[in-house]
Amino acid sequence: MTKKTIVSMAVVRRLPRYHRYLEELLKNDIKRISSKELSEKMGVTASQIRQDLNNYGGFGQQGYGYNVEELYNTLTRILGLDKSYSTIIIGAGNLGQAIANYTNFERTGFNLKGIFDINPKLFGLKIRDIEIMDVDNLESFLSNNRIDIAILCIPKDNSQIMANRLVKAGVRAIWNFSPIDLDVPNDVILENVHLSDSLLTLSYRLNEDELLKKNNEEK
Repeated sequence: MTKKTIVSMAVVRRLPRYHRYLEELLKNDIKRISSKELSEKMGVTASQIRQDLNNYGGFGQQGYGYNVEELYNTLTRILGLDKSYSTIIIGAGNLGQAIANYTNFERTGFNLKGIFDINPKLFGLKIRDIEIMDVDNLESFLSNNRIDIAILCIPKDNSQIMANRLVKAGVRAIWNFSPIDLDVPNDVILENVHLSDSLLTLSYRLNEDELLKKNNEEK
């Protein structure tokens, strides 16, 4: 089971896109924008944008649109990006290393505090000055360091066991890249990211396009 949000997850998943587009508008020194103009940039209907933002209060004025900076700052607070979060990575393989090297996370307040693995050959090596540690020392580390988010980049066979260890040690949120849907208590926030699902979606859309072309040719 996973912790539920007050607003639907469909809306929540669109908020980072709004935030990203508003950031670009600020960089381009655009002061205000209408829902229609924003919809044209994002590929989301103006009505959908207004409905999404209305979940968090009144934004924008008829005939004026949205104050870009004000809306950006409000979404920053809603997304919790005005705070900082301590994170760890479990699994120092290719994916774990790629995430550890992604500096944009720190820019938005997600600070990497530790990396763990089971491979003795990796112990002591550093990624951006963060030493890779033996996962057997995980509980000891967590007892001495407040960690908000654990990022799982390990094979699915060990993922649930590791999630149980993290939950027991008091980690509040798990970002799971293992190809399995984890089961965690209601008070633990879980985000499953299945990279293969995204790739298969692309495959489906490519295949669908070919099928449509074939059907049109046969008509």
